[in-house]
Amino acid sequence: MRSRILAYAPAALVIVVAAGVFATRQLHADDAPNQVVIMTFKYGPKDITVPAGATVTWINKDPEVHTVVDKGGKFRSSALDTDDSFTFTFAEPGTYNFFCSLHPQMTGTVTVVPKG
Repeated sequence: MRSRILAYAPAALVIVVAAGVFATRQLHADDAPNQVVIMTFKYGPKDITVPAGATVTWINKDPEVHTVVDKGGKFRSSALDTDDSFTFTFAEPGTYNFFCSLHPQMTGTVTVVPKG
């Protein structure tokens, strides 16, 4: 019995690693420009740089409710349930630090550079 379990161990490891790669890919939203995914109590990417005039979309893929709030008071989302999203257009260059008002350990930054 023990040798049979060991025979399946490499396949199980491949499945676990593949699932981890998939979860990381989803968290970082590689296929969606200017999108921040909320998953596992994290923003991904945590820090994003966009040109002035760009719109950033946050989408909650967590089963928990989250918010997106600018520390400087420029924007604030409502409570975002699973699959809800919030968008904001950044007209002015600068650094915008944001957090989740329900889980303040969740933080991130949008750096807006001059368009050009």
